[in-house]
Amino acid sequence: MSSKVKRRRWLVGGVVLLLMVSAPWIWTTTAAVGHVHDAADAPTADVVIVLGTTVGAGGQPEARLAGRLQTAAELVTSGRARVALVSGDGGGDSGDEPAAMTAYLTGTLGVDPARVVADPNGLDTYDSCVRARDVYGVRRALIVTQSYHLSRAVTLCRSLGLDVDGVRARCDGCGRALLAEKSVRDYFASGKAAWDAVRQRPPAVTSPRSSAVETALARS
Repeated sequence: MSSKVKRRRWLVGGVVLLLMVSAPWIWTTTAAVGHVHDAADAPTADVVIVLGTTVGAGGQPEARLAGRLQTAAELVTSGRARVALVSGDGGGDSGDEPAAMTAYLTGTLGVDPARVVADPNGLDTYDSCVRARDVYGVRRALIVTQSYHLSRAVTLCRSLGLDVDGVRARCDGCGRALLAEKSVRDYFASGKAAWDAVRQRPPAVTSPRSSAVETALARS
């Protein structure tokens, strides 16, 4: 076999391998097309789901989380959403994410506490989606997170039967290096997302049905 043929086979094999590895990312990206918006152009929904992430020093949201909450507050105050469901890890390594999110929304950002519901068991994106559906009875929602994460979040929720549109969150103070790192991480996380969606796994924490969102909507 000539060296030219060998190189060609290696090239074809490399392309095939790249496509196989990239297939989950391609799925999460293409399935979200048409369902990702800026805050100013977002459609309306009764509920906006805000995905948690690292809490900073003193229980204050760090830049990414603060940006998500600022965007969610904008959606609520503009009337594009009526209730915010903040979903994160209540026992996270950096602190209680939903508690910090609630405090920031209702304190710093001035959102009416009656319009905020906290889910302390949204341990990852998939769990936040499935618990929004099964525990809180959400069927139609906006979901807020940064651009690098948004397509995966939208696709996961929609794969679970939720009628979801994504809204790009602000990220003031987020450096290019951080955003690049998170984009790479999200590329690889798409594999787990695809596997979770295929097997429709149950959430890590199961809970009885809650009327908290329904009650908040009735009050808003």
